[in-house]
Amino acid sequence: MRPDQPTRSLSNRRQFLRRIGVTSAVGYAAYLAHQVSPSPLSVNGLPGQGRALWAEELSESKTETSTGYLKQSLKAGMIRAGKSDAANPWIERFRIAKDAGFEGVEPNTSPGMDVEAMVAASAETGLTIDGTVGGYHWGTTHTSSDAATRKKAQQLLEESLQQTADLGANTFLIVPGHGKDGTAEEVRQRAFEALDRAVPLAEKLGVKILIENVWNHFLYDHGGDEKQSAQPLADFVDSFNTSSIGVQFDLGNHWKYGDVAEWVKTLGHRIGKLDIKGFSREQGRFTDVTEGDIDWASVRKALAEIKFEGWVAAEVGGGDAERLKKIHGQIETALHCSKSLSQIKAETA
Repeated sequence: MRPDQPTRSLSNRRQFLRRIGVTSAVGYAAYLAHQVSPSPLSVNGLPGQGRALWAEELSESKTETSTGYLKQSLKAGMIRAGKSDAANPWIERFRIAKDAGFEGVEPNTSPGMDVEAMVAASAETGLTIDGTVGGYHWGTTHTSSDAATRKKAQQLLEESLQQTADLGANTFLIVPGHGKDGTAEEVRQRAFEALDRAVPLAEKLGVKILIENVWNHFLYDHGGDEKQSAQPLADFVDSFNTSSIGVQFDLGNHWKYGDVAEWVKTLGHRIGKLDIKGFSREQGRFTDVTEGDIDWASVRKALAEIKFEGWVAAEVGGGDAERLKKIHGQIETALHCSKSLSQIKAETA
């Protein structure tokens, strides 16, 4: 944790400890061992706020068992389990993902999210909850022309940030709006206002708000060609003038509209985490990671150029243990995650 990132108040911390079934600082430190670096910083004698590693911190917190420049995560909804403990089905799901080789998981936020069960499953299995994904932002958009809908979206955003912090995670993935909600300027302004309003809470909780590049008719031309730039997205992120807002860059989502490697280089330091899927321009559809026509060698070179180290999350069709092992292997094939950044630089020189 950097000095400029605030921690929860003592009363909030005690409430949080009670919710996750931990009654001492020692117990909390054990919980943190699954969520952050092995030696969490302390503030006033208390362990630092539970949260996953932010990209630029990862290289400073490597352990002997984690030497690759990328750590693999996946969306929680991808995990399929057969029989599981009815009291906490997440334990079996997290175990399946961990056994498949993944180090992290990203659940969707929701009003009914069982934070306690997920925290317990993380502690039991050692699978880090590295971030969360907005479970509301397609159905309740921040850029709706209806003021009541925007107000509800803001409430859900704030609840999602709190859930993210309570899970011990430090990033929240968001789709800030949809281009069909109004004119380009109206949508941009509404999206800006929503995220900007959430920044103080995000800073208080130590959570980064990460914008995903998706097919939402926003900051790119949905009817345009494959030569588009990520500069509009970069400019939008810069307009907030805060490190609390960045990009969770999906490496497959905009191959239809632009060169993945060039988008990586344009977004640069703004990228907090990566998502990954494949896409075939020839067939015009999404694919498994290694089954499209994305030039992964150029992507690795671009990631090395911007010195990215951090999390990459699978976002493809999930399944059982065998399916997840296949996905893990495909990501390794595409990005060579287990290699060090220096090795990636050398092989792409």
